[in-house]
Amino acid sequence: MGFFLIIFIWTVLWLSWNIVAPHELRFDPYPAFVFWLFISNMIQILLMPLIMVGQNLQGRHSEARAESDFELDTQAGREIDIILQHLENQNELILKILNHLEQDSIK
Repeated sequence: MGFFLIIFIWTVLWLSWNIVAPHELRFDPYPAFVFWLFISNMIQILLMPLIMVGQNLQGRHSEARAESDFELDTQAGREIDIILQHLENQNELILKILNHLEQDSIK
């Protein structure tokens, strides 16, 4: 955001100076702003690869995070299955105990 503000302020100052300043002090003619366009295009050309590299790095980081999340979710799913299996075994054991107690109380 800071870079955007710097470029914005630079552009406003440049264009304002070349529109409002006395004719003798203007260094970039008003309607065309050829020098300003040249410098702006050079900045864009130089920053474009930097932006693309940054996006590539962000994409790689995002993929690594997604893989990590998938592994964590898979592991959590396995742990939930184990817990459910234990609960089913406990339920079966409790039912056996209750049946046994019920049979003992009938006798």
